[in-house]
Amino acid sequence: MASKRLLDKRREHEAAEKQGKVKKETPTTAKKGARKPVVRKRKTKAPERKRLMWGVFSGTLKEEGRYAWNEKDKADEKLALLRSKSKKQYFIQPIKESLNESIASKEEEVEEVAAVVDEEEVLDEEALADDEDEAEELEDDGEEE
Repeated sequence: MASKRLLDKRREHEAAEKQGKVKKETPTTAKKGARKPVVRKRKTKAPERKRLMWGVFSGTLKEEGRYAWNEKDKADEKLALLRSKSKKQYFIQPIKESLNESIASKEEEVEEVAAVVDEEEVLDEEALADDEDEAEELEDDGEEE
């Protein structure tokens, strides 16, 4: 039934077009000067570099030691030492460590050490200034007597 209604409407529309009452619909063409859509390339990140290390852990997942991949013997020795000291469970597990993180952590350590060194220098300068003041006071006391 629906197809008959649509067919009837189409015939009415075509008859109206022939009489000039309705404008013919033309397919829309592309506008003049329209730009083609720009296809942007996605930036590809370089794969993250990682290194594999051996970690010695306790049963509560506390890290007891970390050794380079080629130092598994040392990790085994640490494991045997820990097991002989106590009855707790210990195990060895490989750890994938990002090289970017290790570089960042080394930079943080360097900054921390630099801050400590700066504090020590300030303390040393203050101590030297105090020593000089005491020395001057002793000299002044010696002159008065």
